[in-house]
Amino acid sequence: MSAGLQGAIESAPVTRLHERRSYAPADFAVPGGREEEWRFTPLRRLRGLHTDSPPAPTGTVAVETDPAPEVKTFSAERSVAHAGRTFIPADRVSARAYASFDEATVITVPAEADASRPTVVTVTGMKGEGEVGGGAGYGHLLVQAEPFSRAVVVLDYRGSATYADNVELVVGDGASLSLVSVQDWADDAVHAGHHYATLGRDARLRHAAVTLGGSVVRLGTEVRYDGPGGDAELTGLYFADAGQHLEHRLFVDHDVPNCRSRVTYKGALQGAEAHAVWIGDVLIRPEATGTDTYEYNRNLVLTDGTRVDSVPNLEILTGEIIGAGHASASGRLEDHHLFYLMARGIPFEEARKLVIRGFFGQLIGTIEVPELRHRIAEAVEAELERSL
Repeated sequence: MSAGLQGAIESAPVTRLHERRSYAPADFAVPGGREEEWRFTPLRRLRGLHTDSPPAPTGTVAVETDPAPEVKTFSAERSVAHAGRTFIPADRVSARAYASFDEATVITVPAEADASRPTVVTVTGMKGEGEVGGGAGYGHLLVQAEPFSRAVVVLDYRGSATYADNVELVVGDGASLSLVSVQDWADDAVHAGHHYATLGRDARLRHAAVTLGGSVVRLGTEVRYDGPGGDAELTGLYFADAGQHLEHRLFVDHDVPNCRSRVTYKGALQGAEAHAVWIGDVLIRPEATGTDTYEYNRNLVLTDGTRVDSVPNLEILTGEIIGAGHASASGRLEDHHLFYLMARGIPFEEARKLVIRGFFGQLIGTIEVPELRHRIAEAVEAELERSL
């Protein structure tokens, strides 16, 4: 084999999961459940979002924005250039959401601006009489952080809906963007969302996904780099109750030198047929020398009858990196932690709560909005009360 041919083979990624991209839903086959990217998802519970006959928009999903004064926010028809194409959908539901939304919400943070307070985008599903899971809706959010700006955006999902959306995050050179996405749906909601982030030179992204509500939530997050020095911190917290399916799929594509990524997700499960899925894909391409990356997922199994699927994938196509690694663990509370607290007079149930609070506490503490930290901590407490 010639040296040139051997180099071409070695530099091609083994994974093919993220290669197919299109704006046309018809370019993606209807998934049957055996495909690698769909094998953990309960397709029968998606209410047709993945089929040739998806639910038509009903207009019962409302999007409201409370912008900071320094942030320009407006709605734009799809044909307007601001509803940009910084991404290409990677699966059928994402393509369907792009083809079906009526208006895009666009948030632009002007160059060198430092927003004084978060911008909050609230997506609310409203159930009509006789509807199951609320009306169907499709959405699109574009956040543009122009060079050397700083901003925090909160994306808050609530109510009952069958909803599919795309979120584009474009972080310009030297800019810093924090996005907190809270999936706090009603128990009957179905949500398939996709977040696509592009980082410029020396750009910084802090992305937090908090998933507590919904019947089925499938959230995909992708990060790509447009220049060296990009830094992406992806964190997630989820708590699955009986019958809930909470799925998080991440893909970090390192194709630029000297970039960094950290992925840290933690979840807890309780109740019959509670199901959590975490897929972490990191690809370091041949040109991405100097990459520094690590991904981590840990799950607490609090009762019998739950199911966890945690799959970290790391593909490295260059040896010139700073570091790369991954870890995944799922299990019950460790006895020695409980014993330590109980030996000091703390009752079992209170000791159990303290350990779980500590498990989630570090991630909650990284959220930059104090009101959200308090709300999420209270939600975790409410989940713990259900398990008593």
